[in-house]
Amino acid sequence: MSSSLLSDVSASVDLLGEELVEIRRDLHAHPELAWQEERTTAVVAERLEKSRIRLQRLPKTGLIAQIGRSGDDEGAPMVALRADLDALPVDDFTDDPWVSATKGVAHACGHDVHTAVLLGAGLALAELDEQTPLPGQVRLLFQPAEEVMPGGALEMISADALEGVGHVFGLHCDPGLDVGCVGLREGPLTGAADALHLRVTGRGGHTSRPHLTEDLVYAMGQLLTQLPQALSRRLDPRAGASLVWGVVRSGSARNVIPASGEASGTVRMLDAVAWAEAEGLVRDLIAQIVAPYGVQAEVTYVRGVPPVVNAPSSTAMLTRAVEGIVGPGAAVSIPQSLGGEDFAWYLESVPGAMGRLGTRTPGGPTYDLHQGNLRIDEDAITLGAKVLAAAALEALGTSPLDDLG
Repeated sequence: MSSSLLSDVSASVDLLGEELVEIRRDLHAHPELAWQEERTTAVVAERLEKSRIRLQRLPKTGLIAQIGRSGDDEGAPMVALRADLDALPVDDFTDDPWVSATKGVAHACGHDVHTAVLLGAGLALAELDEQTPLPGQVRLLFQPAEEVMPGGALEMISADALEGVGHVFGLHCDPGLDVGCVGLREGPLTGAADALHLRVTGRGGHTSRPHLTEDLVYAMGQLLTQLPQALSRRLDPRAGASLVWGVVRSGSARNVIPASGEASGTVRMLDAVAWAEAEGLVRDLIAQIVAPYGVQAEVTYVRGVPPVVNAPSSTAMLTRAVEGIVGPGAAVSIPQSLGGEDFAWYLESVPGAMGRLGTRTPGGPTYDLHQGNLRIDEDAITLGAKVLAAAALEALGTSPLDDLG
């Protein structure tokens, strides 16, 4: 294949640019929570079917699409590209015309962008395949439920999403990087992430007589502050363990010691070995901390996702794709994050890589993920689509990206 192949795909994405932006805005205005992405799945399916791309709907939500007429040949390579569909249970505080129309639900992590990016890459690759058959297949994974643990990736894998796949690629919005940059890292990219929920119960009473109660609020205070500290002393510090509370609830009156309370948070770490030890250690520490106060702690611990570990070969392919699309220097080195990402489950089975897609307008404000004021520079959509398409071509061995730029 000549280097003009990549130019053809880039041109196809450019022609789709306005449509992809409109699709992203439509999805942003109609966000859906994990396992509820029915409308989102329908929007994606309708556009793929319009281009005669064969697809398989999953039993709940999400779908798998297939591109490549010559890929049925035995031994032909196959590459998978993945995007996630679900939104978060937060309010959208932006005032854009495409602000969320669903109260308490917003695409505050950029999954609307991910979906539009993968759709653009798939449509462009399908058009290319019509003109010049690809020597293999590209599988598009429109995955539900990334924002819950252990994540919808496991359902995709159960539906044979990775059968025959040699490499899998994904992009995730990064509002800390400028548009035109893609953050890459060989090896661990994210952390392991688990969910922790506690229900604490004890004998309540009047605040004037704490000695006749089990002073649940005081006990919870000790638990909330001591558990993160104790965990950091019981795990190897190189594991980077972090326990952070997001929900704490107890009581309804200032002069009443309540009889129950609850707390929820996440347990994260950089190391997969420490991740394997974390649940048992957390349970033991909780029992030890609350024992002096007589309260009972019911622990719900959900193992979430392991770290995303980018394979060297796949990272090299994604790097060449970024530099082929944008130019030298566009692939920037980034540190490992403690954020959890269920893309990690795919990498337990096949080599692959995830990159951080820059969505910040150069010179503009820096937003944070999982916040209701998140805004993205929509130029990132076509760029991301081109990068994913280029990564697929690189994995199929069809595009000499080293000659481009």
